[in-house]
Amino acid sequence: MFTNEKEMTMKQINLLIICLLGLMIGSCNKFMDRDPLAKISPDNFFKTEKDLRLYVNSMYTMVPDAEGIYNEDMDNVVKSSTSEFLTGKRQVPVTGGGWTWTELRKINYFLVNCNKVLPYSTTRKYVGAAKFFRAWFYFEMVKKFGDVPWYTTPLDVNDKALLQKARDPRKLIMDSVMADIDSAIVSLDGVKSNELVTKWTALALKARIGLFEGTFRKYHKEFNLPDENKFLQAAADAAAQLMAGGQYRIFTSSPNVAYRDLFATKNANPDEIILSRKYSAGLQLYHNANYYTITASYGQPGLEKSLVNSYLMKDGTRFTDQPGYDKMQFFQECQGRDPRLAQTIRTPGYTRIGNTNKLVPDFGAAVTGYQVIKYVTDESQDSYVKNDNDMPVFRYAEVLLNYAEAKAELGQLTQADLDQTIKLVRNRVGMPGLDMAAANANPDPYEAARYSNKNISGVLLEIRRERRIELLMENFRWNDICRWKEGTMLTRQFKGMYFPGTGSFDLDNDGKVDIVIYEGTKPTGPKGPAYLKLGSEIDLENGTSGGAIVVNRNIGKTFNETRDYLYPVPIQERTLNRNLTQNPNWNDGL
Repeated sequence: MFTNEKEMTMKQINLLIICLLGLMIGSCNKFMDRDPLAKISPDNFFKTEKDLRLYVNSMYTMVPDAEGIYNEDMDNVVKSSTSEFLTGKRQVPVTGGGWTWTELRKINYFLVNCNKVLPYSTTRKYVGAAKFFRAWFYFEMVKKFGDVPWYTTPLDVNDKALLQKARDPRKLIMDSVMADIDSAIVSLDGVKSNELVTKWTALALKARIGLFEGTFRKYHKEFNLPDENKFLQAAADAAAQLMAGGQYRIFTSSPNVAYRDLFATKNANPDEIILSRKYSAGLQLYHNANYYTITASYGQPGLEKSLVNSYLMKDGTRFTDQPGYDKMQFFQECQGRDPRLAQTIRTPGYTRIGNTNKLVPDFGAAVTGYQVIKYVTDESQDSYVKNDNDMPVFRYAEVLLNYAEAKAELGQLTQADLDQTIKLVRNRVGMPGLDMAAANANPDPYEAARYSNKNISGVLLEIRRERRIELLMENFRWNDICRWKEGTMLTRQFKGMYFPGTGSFDLDNDGKVDIVIYEGTKPTGPKGPAYLKLGSEIDLENGTSGGAIVVNRNIGKTFNETRDYLYPVPIQERTLNRNLTQNPNWNDGL
């Protein structure tokens, strides 16, 4: 977008954000969030391109931070505690809950005032960026709340009419979102940058929006939303345009490290990462991915058993077709698998970046035993909030997967489509592509059994499998479950590694005991193994008879199909604005 060498990079933007945070204290009132940039008068600002650039750069606060990306759970990553989202015990919040309009006010102020002095030839790309962010803002709001008020002007405490506005229909909102993103696509520059939004970022966002909205409308018939195919086609067309642009490709190096390195390398790879959140030791901008995965402080995140089972064999055959797959111990189940498994969790032979010491999973850091290594860098960044590797927000692999899924949902998918999407993603790790005819002729019964919808084609099951594996811990899982209307997936018992019972276990087959599972008094023995007491420190499905690890066996999980796909509107907002209705089956007493 901004190509002049004097213009701000994303790292400089992050520094600007830090400075702005100090100004933002005390900037809210009970009617509407307000920010300091809104105090800028159009009569003395927006007179130079530098003014435009400075203001638009402040919109990058909308880009998710690292924790908002890697801290994914749902049924992919299991933690030692069970959230209210999973137990079904969420309550209508008094305030907050995602009903926040600060960023929109900033965006609309700019769009209303930026063209008063400078010609459109100067303001064009900045207007495009603002419309990109408005489209993204409303997309996030609609995902949470469905119908929301549509505003095109900056709200003010004295604007009673707008402050008392009712929620506009989802159809109007999403049509307006698509108009904004289309405007952004034609207005933004076609340069290549993973630090600033460009035409390519806008196309990636359009593909994401179109796929979400199209499938949501297809599977959520209870909302009576039309035009599902219009959105699916928009997703396919946007992805196709980005693919045809030739700017991006799937990052490849050695199949054994390429996927891992994409996320653990300091600087986001410009060939695949379309937009990233930048981190920098020099600017003291850090995140916490290492600490999150190697300590018990953040709930001991570990992959869930069904996800591990979903990883194919390296030759493309199904792991769950193997006899006795559900009773394989760790070393055996890791052999010959999709190489992404060993680049996502600790498997036998795992070493840290920059080290040659082989490590087994640490059950103190991973409640299921499947310890995450995605985003984990070298040991120098293991301290609290010490990572400075960039965090991907949009990447080319997602675009390819969006294209394949949209075409499948439209009934337009061909083998050629799979060869230019799924095949490229799998090529990274040396795996064969996806055969459409074979997948449809022999759908995977293990994958099919996970879905309440029994009318999913074999090839669509495979595309969804690929998405779950490739985009793990990139903040997609809830959105996917939501748009597919598969909330019941979250109610199943979460599981981990299989053990045949109590005893001593060598996880990596190197001749040394790594885990001792015992009953009663802790046995005496060497200090090397981890000692886990059955029933308190580890729980197996069938107790002393063994089974997979079960997590929080006695905590029930429920999902209300008539309520939980949307968030509740906070009580304070409905108290202040009586024209705001509540989402179905959320009881707030008003």
